[in-house]
Amino acid sequence: MADPDLDSVIEENAEGPAEVTGDSGSVKQHSLADQIAADRYLNSKAAARSESRGIMLTKLKAGGGTS
Repeated sequence: MADPDLDSVIEENAEGPAEVTGDSGSVKQHSLADQIAADRYLNSKAAARSESRGIMLTKLKAGGGTS
């Protein structure tokens, strides 16, 4: 299953109404903050799975000497 382009989905949802009510019922979307949080979460999962993980910080300790 292909993932939809979340940036365009969030942009479309931000332009539209948050809640719609009609004769057949009502529809309510997740809040924009929830959608942005989900996008960040999915991007962080994808980044963690990637081969190049960006900048990795490592703390080095000088060894060899005993007191």
